[in-house]
Amino acid sequence: MDNHSMLGHLNERLYEYTKEIEDTFLSVKMSGEKGDFFTKVKPFADEVKEVVDRWKMESASWIEENRPKNLHATQIESAAEQMEMISVQAFFPETSRTRFINYLQSVRYVLTILRANINKYET
Repeated sequence: MDNHSMLGHLNERLYEYTKEIEDTFLSVKMSGEKGDFFTKVKPFADEVKEVVDRWKMESASWIEENRPKNLHATQIESAAEQMEMISVQAFFPETSRTRFINYLQSVRYVLTILRANINKYET
């Protein structure tokens, strides 16, 4: 798998994680029950972080190489941090709904812009 298809794969995987994170958040908010830290929260957050770290590295080199006008390294950094935060916060019912949704939308925006740019530059 070349670097660009690897980045596309990682980007799609993170988008899938955003759906899983949102589902978890909604379920936890409804039930009011926290996820167990050692059996649920930490393993999931570690799994997401591993993909985020690879995505961040691949994205940075892709942006450096292609220099898209509407996407910058700082957006990748912010999205990576936000993704790591929401992957943990989703398991706690006391998490602010508004802040959580804002982070989730922000991450999805960057993933969508990156997806569009990869498609544009690869065709």
